[in-house]
Amino acid sequence: MSDKQKTIKEEIQLSGIGLHTGKEVNLTIKPAKENTGFVFVRTDLEGHPQVEADVNYVTTTERGTTLEKLGVKIHTCEHLLAALVGMDVDNAILEMNSAEPPILDGSSKFFVEAIEKVGVQEQELPREYLVIKEVMNYIDPSTGSELTVIPADDYEITTMVDFGTKVLGTQNASMKNLSEFKDEIASARTFSFLHELEQLLDANLIKGGDISNAIVYVDKELTPETLEKLKVAFGKDEVSIRPNGILDNLTLNYTNEAARHKLLDVIGDLALVGVRIKGRVIANKPGHFVNTQFAKKLNRQYKLQKRKNVPDFDLKAEPVFDINGIMRLLPHRPPFLLVDKILELSDTHVVGLKNVSMNEPFFVGHFPKEPVMPGVLQIEAMAQVGGILVLANVPDPENYSTYFVKMDNVKFKKKVVPGDQVIFKIELIEPIRRGIVHMQGYGYVGDSVVVEAELMAQVAKTKI
Repeated sequence: MSDKQKTIKEEIQLSGIGLHTGKEVNLTIKPAKENTGFVFVRTDLEGHPQVEADVNYVTTTERGTTLEKLGVKIHTCEHLLAALVGMDVDNAILEMNSAEPPILDGSSKFFVEAIEKVGVQEQELPREYLVIKEVMNYIDPSTGSELTVIPADDYEITTMVDFGTKVLGTQNASMKNLSEFKDEIASARTFSFLHELEQLLDANLIKGGDISNAIVYVDKELTPETLEKLKVAFGKDEVSIRPNGILDNLTLNYTNEAARHKLLDVIGDLALVGVRIKGRVIANKPGHFVNTQFAKKLNRQYKLQKRKNVPDFDLKAEPVFDINGIMRLLPHRPPFLLVDKILELSDTHVVGLKNVSMNEPFFVGHFPKEPVMPGVLQIEAMAQVGGILVLANVPDPENYSTYFVKMDNVKFKKKVVPGDQVIFKIELIEPIRRGIVHMQGYGYVGDSVVVEAELMAQVAKTKI
């Protein structure tokens, strides 16, 4: 899959009934510019208020995920959001003239088919990711539900459900890659147990339900009183139980359709994190409450990751420049050459690495009993990496040098000690003009920023 953001090529229009509200709704899915995400728009309300698909707007999770912003609600958003993520869409405007998307057949199938029909187009800006680097989890002690995510190269999900009933026992479902969503997950329909269905009917919910858009597992005796309730609710003259223990007029798409639908719900609820995930999610007895609580945790992690601006790359990958390549560009030599590898390089940024060894000559006199890399040398290393950004674009770099003009906003946030690998990321603040380079630099050890500074340097021809 592409690493560029995507939106749909043309508008999509779908109509139907909301599962819980029972109201007719017209849904228009529109293309959106980069970094929009998914934004619901209530066209039936004055001013057409917007509600972003943001986990921080989740208010209730009873039988579906509800978003609310400034009193404006969006009910049961998860099936639509799952379809958008599953079809590799990042940005879309979701206009509705009611509070709930159409339930359709209770799955994501018709949303997916509509998206497939108009097509998806690549946009200019790169897609952002929450890259999972360590195990994270959330447990709901009251239910035993647990969601865990572990590092992985793709977005993988495994759901394990155990309903403790004869009609529907333990089921599992897995998705190794989002490319499997359309054929393996999208058509898994929502479901309910008969005892839950009665409670929902008594609570005046699922007004838009019928036997064609929800699987009903019969986990209790079907009494004459219950039969009458169901006939009225579904507008049927007769209601009966099929041999596999579900109400009639419905054939299961998969033997483990319940587990697959739970996986679909996980995708829809985790779409509220607001960013693509690189990691494997293992969901044990997932539900909308535990899903969205976990999504909040992931959202906080992403914001922390973004604030730190930590570069993510493979330290074992072939470098852009090794030490010999660096010495062809920079005039510095050991012991004053303070960069070992260049890992990334573009017209506007550079990433370099410094291995801090106990053999560094400055440790002899700089706190020998508790060796710490001097802050001034951290800045010098940062500046040398920045020098690579400039000199790599000069035809004859051996004839040029970069000299400090000024340093601003220098901050040392954590000690750098022997054994650390310091990664320096330098970005141009503005284009190079008249040999003046204005850069913002950060130094990281692991996920921690250890030093940052705004640097200005001058590129000058070396006097022979």
